[in-house]
Amino acid sequence: MKNLIIIFSSLTIFSCVNTNKWEVLFDGERVNGLRGYRQSGFPSNDWAVVDGTLKTIPGHGVDLISENIYKDFELELEWKVTIGGNSGIFYYATEEGDYIWQSAPEMQVLDNDVHTDGKNTLTSAGALYAMIAPKEVVVNPVGEFNKVRIISKNKKIEHWLNGTKILEYIYGSEAMWELVAKSKFSAMPLFGKASEGHIGIQGDHGEIWYRNIRIRKL
Repeated sequence: MKNLIIIFSSLTIFSCVNTNKWEVLFDGERVNGLRGYRQSGFPSNDWAVVDGTLKTIPGHGVDLISENIYKDFELELEWKVTIGGNSGIFYYATEEGDYIWQSAPEMQVLDNDVHTDGKNTLTSAGALYAMIAPKEVVVNPVGEFNKVRIISKNKKIEHWLNGTKILEYIYGSEAMWELVAKSKFSAMPLFGKASEGHIGIQGDHGEIWYRNIRIRKL
């Protein structure tokens, strides 16, 4: 009986492990499953593959979104900015508005030291933009890559940066709506209303590099 209990316990633990396959959206050479916001294809005039990264082309600006829609997911990627650089990573995005940020929460991507947004923790690197500041400042210096994990499971959202969980909140909760009411998003009727949506990467705020972009459903 003791042996049976041990075997059953092992099987139970194994069954809790997520076995969903990663979808690789960018592997350093090829882009898969990404397109321009409110566009049918990938905006190759605005983004380029350079030295294993996906980077914006200076003077151009188009946001990217995933072709697929996600609800419970784990997203991983790495980003690097230039001096004064600014970008963002979106989730639960729809294409109802003219701009992706009209509907989607954003994890801020930023040069904290030079960009003016870095003076406010609510808009600093890793923040839930304009609503929740990161608990710790763990962003790497300009020119170095930063590793991101965003986890969404049963409406609980976690932002991770460089191996540290820097914030968490419940999507759609009363607490979230109180934060929305105090932010510029209170004037945007589409914001935070979707129960699932696209992943997005901001590409209209200057030069930015991304790599190792992958996602899996939870």
